[in-house]
Amino acid sequence: MRIPFLTLGLLAFAIGLLWIGQGTGFVAWPRSSFMISQMQWAWYGAALAAVGLGLMWLSRR
Repeated sequence: MRIPFLTLGLLAFAIGLLWIGQGTGFVAWPRSSFMISQMQWAWYGAALAAVGLGLMWLSRR
């Protein structure tokens, strides 16, 4: 289960960081995204990034 947890963790962490960037307005990609400058998506991204970190931590055990 090490490889699947690590892969899912990295993917979740990366997507979470993207959502944080879009939600705070730092990342305006894609330009037509409904998530840009919507703070709720920054919170969702933080939660997803935390889940990703947890999965990566589990893969190390």
